[in-house]
Amino acid sequence: MGYRIDGLQYANWSQKVFRQMRQGGLDAVHVTIAYHETFRETVLNIERWNRWFDEFPDLIMKGRLAGDVREARETGRTAIFFGFQNPSPIEDDIGLVEILHDLGARFMQLTYNNQSLLATGCYEDDDTGLTRMGRQVVAEMNRVGMVVDMSHSAERSTLEAIEHSTRPIAITHANPAFWQPALRNKSDAVLRALANSGGMLGFSLYPHHLKHKSACTLQSFCEMIARTAGIMGPERLGIGSDLCQDQPDSVVEWMRVGRWTRQIDYGEGSASAPGFPPMPDWYRDNRDIGNIQTGLRDAGFSDKEVAGIMGDNWLRFFEESFIPGDPP
Repeated sequence: MGYRIDGLQYANWSQKVFRQMRQGGLDAVHVTIAYHETFRETVLNIERWNRWFDEFPDLIMKGRLAGDVREARETGRTAIFFGFQNPSPIEDDIGLVEILHDLGARFMQLTYNNQSLLATGCYEDDDTGLTRMGRQVVAEMNRVGMVVDMSHSAERSTLEAIEHSTRPIAITHANPAFWQPALRNKSDAVLRALANSGGMLGFSLYPHHLKHKSACTLQSFCEMIARTAGIMGPERLGIGSDLCQDQPDSVVEWMRVGRWTRQIDYGEGSASAPGFPPMPDWYRDNRDIGNIQTGLRDAGFSDKEVAGIMGDNWLRFFEESFIPGDPP
């Protein structure tokens, strides 16, 4: 059986969630450990994860290299890889990129919806592309082995990151705009550029980015993946569920508002219901990931292609991405 890897989650972490990862056979998960936190606040989040690794050593382990996914499989655990949905943890100091990589960070988004010091987010009216610091930080991320993630970035910024990066980048949790128009979902031009550069797309199950939202069917989701495979090739595709299980609605406010505004930013949700929408009934939590595997087979993918999308493609990408220096 191929590996099962989820390219992005931000659950309210607990023993229950870790056990459900094991029940779903998840070999690895990229977890968000910062949205708008400063460097020091991010270090405190890493410290909290270290306590969980000590408390639940039979369920989870810290991931640093692709080989840790194999070790997790062999020992019946889930490897946890750290990432940021915003560059705020590096503040305005490029030297913190290497330090955070040393602490275990393996992914960093250049933006989270808004303009950052590095690039433009998908909610801004004007997309000015990578900034001067952005180009320098991308080069530094390439050097140390931290993945450039453009999930919440605007079009020009995303295309410039793909072009400027000497390593393949990732869009860990977004869907094609042809299927569901949304500010975060990506154009065909981005999908082609991503594939041509060797990058990865993780399909999101966050309901605001699904066709028919919480009522999205498994068949529709997997048919969308099949159509995307026609654009990018199946070897460039994975799952990035964006699962926010058990999170209170206040966390949505933290995601969207952070410290940059005093007003509630409802994003792409309803102004009357700014919290988390219900997940589709075929993917409520990590225990349901096997339903996607079944849906992909029903959509016409071969067993090898299904194994790739469920995790083997992410594992190959990890092997290429997490080591310092030039990619193999």
